[in-house]
Amino acid sequence: MAERRGDDSDGEGTGVGIATRTRAKTKKPTPYRVLMLNDDYTPMEFVVLCLQRFFRMNAEEATRVMLHVHQKGVGVCGVFSYEVAETKVGQVMDFARQHQHPLQCTLEKA
Repeated sequence: MAERRGDDSDGEGTGVGIATRTRAKTKKPTPYRVLMLNDDYTPMEFVVLCLQRFFRMNAEEATRVMLHVHQKGVGVCGVFSYEVAETKVGQVMDFARQHQHPLQCTLEKA
């Protein structure tokens, strides 16, 4: 009578198997730039305040970005995932509206 060994069907009967698992590759989220647009009405100090409050810039960096926006018409506030960028745009727009400023902020794929 032949001895049966485990579930090996190749006849060698080592009883050892290798478990393999395929890993799904995680895709990095697409980065989005948050852009601030220049206008002729929003005070420069308010723009600096927004950059400090919502983008955690120090006074020097916020002033540099504000001047860039003022001179070039648009400036990058930061690069984030879509959800974070969308949230920051909403926060800036709401804050500007509450203070009766026409400041505009938008996002684009980086």
